[in-house]
Amino acid sequence: MMFAVRARFSATRPLPLPTSPFVSFLFDRRLLVRTLTWSILSKEDSTLLRIQLMAGLLALTLAAGCKAQTAPAADPTLLRHIEVMVRSQYNIPQTYDLVIGTRTPSQVPGYDALPINIGHSGKVSTIEFMISKDNTKLARLETFDLAKDPALHIDVAGRPIRGNPEARVTVINYDDLECPYCARMHQSLFPDTIDRYKDQVRFIYKDDPLVEIHPWATHAAIDANCLGAQSSPVYWSYVDYLHLHGQEVNGEDRDITKSLAALDRIARQEATIAKLDAPKLDICIAKQDDTQVKASSKEADSLGVSGTPAIFVEGERIEGFVPEQQLWAVIDRALRAAGEQPPAAPPAPAPVPKPSGQ
Repeated sequence: MMFAVRARFSATRPLPLPTSPFVSFLFDRRLLVRTLTWSILSKEDSTLLRIQLMAGLLALTLAAGCKAQTAPAADPTLLRHIEVMVRSQYNIPQTYDLVIGTRTPSQVPGYDALPINIGHSGKVSTIEFMISKDNTKLARLETFDLAKDPALHIDVAGRPIRGNPEARVTVINYDDLECPYCARMHQSLFPDTIDRYKDQVRFIYKDDPLVEIHPWATHAAIDANCLGAQSSPVYWSYVDYLHLHGQEVNGEDRDITKSLAALDRIARQEATIAKLDAPKLDICIAKQDDTQVKASSKEADSLGVSGTPAIFVEGERIEGFVPEQQLWAVIDRALRAAGEQPPAAPPAPAPVPKPSGQ
């Protein structure tokens, strides 16, 4: 899987807890590109509590002795074992305070509730754990609100649609028009994927320019949206062109001023061919209003998108450029869930005959 990663430094995005041998499946290592500091000081303290893909109990064996006996909650040796375990598993910095709260009965048989407070500079976040009655296991239980999964509620209002607008399966791609991996993904989607599924799937692009490494991506997204405000087909023609001719926009000398001028020229050429309202387009291009683009990028951040391309197929995430067969497997699952039969699998390529004498 290949994708362009974001080098964005954000004071409002704490670093997700890293992986470990015990919980390697709980966290997405790629999210580490979001920021270079682990923090619980942001407005979004809930990310400190987010232990991904956890549907049951994670049992962590504590190095406490005497399995047949029950140690009191205030036993300093047990408390130390708990602190060491939590700090090591979640890679909590040494400068952060960790205070183990009061043990109380829980609704899970065999376990008590045990809050653990992590603080720094006067701000505290609480993580709810459970500890077994015999003090040998620490557990973490998290519930997910299926009705509020943000990946199932991505705002696509007013976005240009490619394919059947009434299709029951939607493929949403957070795209960067300067990203080479996005260009490869785009060429996989069009024409191969849309030809395979025809009217069964619709495609929608959202903006997520990685401005730190792609200097003209935001300008391109704005110009594309200016065209899309007048014509969805022209929007897609412009996106097709940029993903196929990115080097033309870069130019040999990679002069950003020349690149921006090239983007505007290409947009006006597409508008002329399609006979759009040229004065209206000129005003939009000159204004360079990035409000819509920033809102889309903020939405991508809230979904945990760490690079582009990032595709959501009815809520199921695909990060980076992947082979068509992997993408199609996800779309096929979504179609079956929607009560539709996916197209037959393409025939396997015929083996290449070996030259005679080998």
